[in-house]
Amino acid sequence: MSDASVVCSNLSFSWPDDTPVFHDLTFSLNSGRTGLVAPNGSGKSTLLKLIAGQLGPTTGSVSVAGTLGYLPQTLPLTGTLTVAEVLGVAAVIRALDAVESGDVSEEHFTAIGDEWDIEERTRAELDRLGLADLTLDRRLSTLSGGQVVSLGLAAQLLKRPDVLLLDEPTNNLDLDARHRLYDVLGDFHGCLLLVSHDRALLDRMERIAELSGDELRFYGGNFTAYEEAVAAEREVAEKNVRNAELELKREKREMQQARERAERRASNASRNLKNAGLPRIFAGNMKRGAQESAGRAGQMHAARVSDAKARLDEAGRALRDEQRITLELPDTRVPAGRNLFLGEGMQIRHAGRPVFTEAGVDLTVRGPERIALTGPNGAGKSTLLRLIDGELTPDSGQITRNDGRIAYLSQRLDLLDPDRTVAENFAAFTPELPEAERMNLLARFLFRGARAHLPAGVLSGGERLRATLACVLCAEPAPHLLLLDEPTNNLDLVSAGQLESALNAYQGAFMVVSHDERFLARIGVNRWLRLADGELEETGALAV
Repeated sequence: MSDASVVCSNLSFSWPDDTPVFHDLTFSLNSGRTGLVAPNGSGKSTLLKLIAGQLGPTTGSVSVAGTLGYLPQTLPLTGTLTVAEVLGVAAVIRALDAVESGDVSEEHFTAIGDEWDIEERTRAELDRLGLADLTLDRRLSTLSGGQVVSLGLAAQLLKRPDVLLLDEPTNNLDLDARHRLYDVLGDFHGCLLLVSHDRALLDRMERIAELSGDELRFYGGNFTAYEEAVAAEREVAEKNVRNAELELKREKREMQQARERAERRASNASRNLKNAGLPRIFAGNMKRGAQESAGRAGQMHAARVSDAKARLDEAGRALRDEQRITLELPDTRVPAGRNLFLGEGMQIRHAGRPVFTEAGVDLTVRGPERIALTGPNGAGKSTLLRLIDGELTPDSGQITRNDGRIAYLSQRLDLLDPDRTVAENFAAFTPELPEAERMNLLARFLFRGARAHLPAGVLSGGERLRATLACVLCAEPAPHLLLLDEPTNNLDLVSAGQLESALNAYQGAFMVVSHDERFLARIGVNRWLRLADGELEETGALAV
């Protein structure tokens, strides 16, 4: 695998409406683990699709040496597929079964090729990723989101790839599945390029590639080392900006002083010439000479000011734009201890099977609790949120929602009308607000100017989350209970920080399903619940 490589030469890509993504991008990758980072909407997923051959470049070329494995952010799978079909081994296993039954047709041997051990390799790969209990004929519709992601990764690893591209591979994975993924990727010795918001995973990379504009910059070491390097760069850039600002002020001051000196000399010279009684032509020549000298001095100072401005602009371009959300949300305040939701003996069936134990699940949510809901994939965490919200109706049990002010952000983030602009969606949630106040609030969620008038359907994952949060948190009436299902999925780390800022400004109760340990540690969780084997229990701390 030492020869595995990816080479992109003068790569440019634009969408069909001519919106450019990047231009003249050139880089190469060899064996090793590389994390690709950039703000949402910068083109990380697009770059992976170009390398994988799912998109064609506008200009330039992409070449991949060796076998390629690619796990996209959203798996294009239907629920009727079986595990064997998703893994790409169904045809080979059917041929093996036929041969074992005595059918020695040539077509079966052609289908098998060199894959006589495919069942053993498949079971071993599933076991490595925590999917040992899956039968090969099980339907995809019965699996959790995390199990589907792990299954997709297993399908790529069964190809024995030389080059492996992964787009947000920890999405929907519980803590146990994440750690299994870390171990699997630690054993991979080919060329790995992944996009992720998972700091723990990025800290297992050997280098970080930062996509910025039309450039891919490489930093040796893991994500922590990258952050330290970026912080050092920012410190130097800020110092350069301060120095450039001082230099510009000094040059402007010196230019003004030189102009004033020239004006005084010209005024004095004019009086002296007049008093000296020199011939008019001689006096005129001396005056013109003084004016030309002053003009040359003025041009010299203007050039120095222009150079100082250019240096300030250059120093400013080196600064990184670290945008943060700053909010005050008094309308979301809820009195301490007020019951917001009460569920007793809740039970519901999914895919024909009961989600909870026979006795059902009991849950009380009071204001302003900040609840983390954890548990293994497939335990029913998303189902519980949908029951609380009212999207699902329990088959049995009692539910009380005291004031009904509950908002639910699903993993799909599908609250917004994709054909309406951000501003139009926001107006639908805040119909009584004056337009000027609406635009001011949108600006606090970093939608300023033309960004507020983009259709919701073209937003990146991070932008869509910000727009959805704006609509939900500023809605009339504002929610007292906020339900979030894996909200950091598909978010870059800057966008995750923006989400943290918004949740820390929120004064109501929330329940969040997440396996992102760093995120949960930063949003003030004060109650921990774990759903596993149909039972909901208080844990007092984060539990796998």
